[in-house]
Amino acid sequence: MKMKVIKIREIHNMYINGEWIQTDNQLRIYSPATGELTYEVSNGTGEHVQQAIDAADEAFKTWSKNSAKERANYLIAVYRKMEEKKEFLAEVITKEMGKPINDARGEVQSSIEYFRWFAEEARRVYGETIPSDSHDKRIVVIKQPIGVVGAITPWNFPLSMVARKAAPALAAGCTLVMKPSSKSPQSTIELAKIFEEVGLPQGVFNVVMANSSEVTEVLMDSKKVKKITFTGSTGIGKLLMEKSAKTVKRISMELGGHAPFIVFEDANLEQAAQDLLATKFRCSGQMCTSTNRIYVQDTVAEKFTELIANKVRNLKVGNGLHEETNVGPLIDQNAVAKVQEQIDDAVSKGAHKIESDMELSEEEKANGNFVKPTILTNVTTQMKIYTEESFGPVAPIIVFTSEEELMNMVNHEDYGLASYLYSDNMSRIIRVSEALEYGMVGVNDPLPFVVQSPFGGVKESGVGKEGGHQGLAAYLEEKLVAIKYNL
Repeated sequence: MKMKVIKIREIHNMYINGEWIQTDNQLRIYSPATGELTYEVSNGTGEHVQQAIDAADEAFKTWSKNSAKERANYLIAVYRKMEEKKEFLAEVITKEMGKPINDARGEVQSSIEYFRWFAEEARRVYGETIPSDSHDKRIVVIKQPIGVVGAITPWNFPLSMVARKAAPALAAGCTLVMKPSSKSPQSTIELAKIFEEVGLPQGVFNVVMANSSEVTEVLMDSKKVKKITFTGSTGIGKLLMEKSAKTVKRISMELGGHAPFIVFEDANLEQAAQDLLATKFRCSGQMCTSTNRIYVQDTVAEKFTELIANKVRNLKVGNGLHEETNVGPLIDQNAVAKVQEQIDDAVSKGAHKIESDMELSEEEKANGNFVKPTILTNVTTQMKIYTEESFGPVAPIIVFTSEEELMNMVNHEDYGLASYLYSDNMSRIIRVSEALEYGMVGVNDPLPFVVQSPFGGVKESGVGKEGGHQGLAAYLEEKLVAIKYNL
């Protein structure tokens, strides 16, 4: 992809202790769709990370003492301000990471809902009274914020992943040092501007940009940082878990996924085919919850494949800023190369390829990171795409004959984030959903993830939950207070 360098008037800075910090070193963000330079962001060092940690530690002394209502009021002000800027924020997301503008609008709305939900949950941090064995003793359990939180977020949901961490942390009374992805930092910067506009006290929310290894080293070594929350690859998550042992930090991890999409012969095939578009081709397949393996019962496999093929052929691929676009670009050329390698490997081993009929323009071919939406049939366990997570718009179809055969291959040895099950047989739904070794199961539902429910995986797909009341609990410590007194 050719990089088109155009003049950017404004350099977007880091936000530390309520101040915008500019450096001589700039990080350049290029549009995945056009190759144009869209944003320049100040890039710092480990020294800036330490400054942010110190600021967050100092701010924690007062922020944690604020009442739940006071903290909730700040979050209410944030989500209202986000509602005012909804279209602008959506455009920022699309410009920096490429997803279609309609998907970006959905991400902004999801981010708003996280702040709204945790503004309400802030006032529901309940303690506990425990009956004592003696008449002169009272036992209570109180919940207090953990402290300074180091948060590391990915490029594929550059606003909602920040919201999903920042909203509960702030509601609980924690302060944050936020490190967004170097591929899409602008959404986080725009959120920091909103925090500044609503008057969030300095040091409560800090944004740092630096080399990832520098950031993680400083965060993990600091005894002031009490918790690390991370969304990203399983490999990096494991590394952070190892490093967290040095200071015994609390951790929350949302890691890789390899989601199965199961279609039984008694399913509503039209609904399943339509829903597959949302789980596979939304965000160009660049979601941890994206469908990676499609298991279809043999008696309906041909019909279902035809339904999917007809829908995929009509998908509009292109610049996400165009309203008609269904599938945008991948994040970079490395992502394109990996997906193409998986397709080529599958075809070389006997898979049949069905592509979208949409032709890319010469400019899109030359400057964008596009992969046509693709269906692969005749997929076997020997193909890379069967075992590797595919972060792209490729749908591999695997045929099974019976429920027993399905269950022998659908549960992955390492991954266990999301799964999808389509059937109209309630007995089968209960039986299979309980047997699926995944943290989340969408039954006839392509988007089961809502702010009021826990989000997270099992096995090597993560530790802890985000969202729901569980998301707030992740930023709280329980403290026993036993009081003995004279009658």
